[in-house]
Amino acid sequence: MTVVTRFAPSPTGRLHVGNIRTALHNWLLARRSGGRFLLRIDDTDAARSREEHVEAIRADLQWLGLTPEREERQSARFAIYEAAFERLVAAGRLYRCYETAQELELKRKVLLGRGLPPIYDRSALKLTDEDHAAKAAAGEQPHWRFLLDHDTPIEWVDGIRGPQHFDPKQMSDPVVRRADGSWLYMLPSAIDDVDMGVTDVLRGEDHVSNTATQVQMFAALGAQAPRFAHEALLTGTEGKLSKRLGSLGVADLRDSGIEPQALVALLARLGTADPVDASLDAAALAASFDLSRFGRAPARFDEAELERVNAAVVHALPFAEVADRLPGGMGEAAWEAIRPNLNHVGEAAQWWQVVTGPVAGPEFDAETREYLDQAATVAALLDWTTDPWGALTAALKDATGRKGKALFLPLRQALTGMDHGPDMKALLPLIAKDEAVRRLGLDGMR
Repeated sequence: MTVVTRFAPSPTGRLHVGNIRTALHNWLLARRSGGRFLLRIDDTDAARSREEHVEAIRADLQWLGLTPEREERQSARFAIYEAAFERLVAAGRLYRCYETAQELELKRKVLLGRGLPPIYDRSALKLTDEDHAAKAAAGEQPHWRFLLDHDTPIEWVDGIRGPQHFDPKQMSDPVVRRADGSWLYMLPSAIDDVDMGVTDVLRGEDHVSNTATQVQMFAALGAQAPRFAHEALLTGTEGKLSKRLGSLGVADLRDSGIEPQALVALLARLGTADPVDASLDAAALAASFDLSRFGRAPARFDEAELERVNAAVVHALPFAEVADRLPGGMGEAAWEAIRPNLNHVGEAAQWWQVVTGPVAGPEFDAETREYLDQAATVAALLDWTTDPWGALTAALKDATGRKGKALFLPLRQALTGMDHGPDMKALLPLIAKDEAVRRLGLDGMR
């Protein structure tokens, strides 16, 4: 059987890291076995869905390399839901209810006050045809509930959580359609999974109770339920789902200079004990993706770790992949020299400024100034095409007896205006000879 997974976001906002982790894991699960990854836009809520969010979802997935083989819009599938709805009504698995939100809340409070679970009492099943006719005549429109089979225990083997057991008698019949005819999540989702041939549903553990209900929906639809797996939710470094984490959007990460490979590398392993490896490409991550490696403990998302992974990715990026993101005039040799000092590609502009100038450095004492003037004289005589840094420091060491920090640091400070940075052996040839002499000499920095 071909594995078919799906990612089903609602276009009511931008994707955040939790959404992307779900999308990525479904993509990896399908990719591992040569299966298919689908995108389903759950836009049945017309009042809250926005087309700009649909476009943003597509853009975020494309940026991360998570290309779906097929896209569907729930708003284009209402006829399919209607046909399934009519079949379920005819089979007696959907029934009309009229309680208001206030009436249902009162029922819940009464049950809780008696120490009982707040389960819907199915009082609407006692309504006669005459009762329904009278409510219709009075202008009351029903909402619809799915009738759970109390005689059939709900069971499945979860790909992460293991064997799961639910007693349908301890569950309320879920509302699947509102009085205005609009759909709630669970029934259209089950209908879509059947129609689209979804074989594996991988989602957050907050959907476990939904799955318990949907297991019976699949049976009522005459279909085999897909395999289910429910991941632990993400937490922040403080040990709970923070507002920051819940709203941390993919666009924010992209704008802050995070590379897609870094986000993929981290999220692919988040929730497992496997090490995060920035060098693994998508194929390697897919080949090693294994639901049995995921634990039930909350998965901690650490932005500092993402930054570390991002730096490792940047340090390995070839010039061809970043050329269009670098400052004008910055070539491959400059990228190779500067790259090891970057956390983000965007920082290359700061280091290119060190090459092109102007730079500002510290005030030097008289002894250091004399040393730098000597360095300028030596530099002016060097062949700039063959390791000028090695030749400059060797000559100065012989002439002055300086070594270590006393030899190197004043040169770096005068040439770059900084105490640290790229390897000077790679950096100095990028600085024009006349400019280097100027920076070292009396006409340079003071």
